[in-house]
Amino acid sequence: MTNPHVGSSFDEFLAEEGILEEVEAVAIKRILARQVAAAMQTKKLTKRAMAERMGTSRSALDRLLDPDNTSVTLRTLQKAAATVGRRLRLELV
Repeated sequence: MTNPHVGSSFDEFLAEEGILEEVEAVAIKRILARQVAAAMQTKKLTKRAMAERMGTSRSALDRLLDPDNTSVTLRTLQKAAATVGRRLRLELV
């Protein structure tokens, strides 16, 4: 019996399972959440101070920092990046 997945890439496997886009979205969000948290730590910003500087609520910031919550707007990401002295850059590849 031959394994149909031998020789295929992990991306191909995820696509065959119909979950590639979901897995990629979660991975990207986890990376962004960690980057924002690291930048906050570097700038010595508490969650309260960060939310105030962003002009948003603490709960909105918590959603941004939650690595599993993929429902964050680009505007929120832009505000977070600007608050820690960074820029948000997106690209289609």
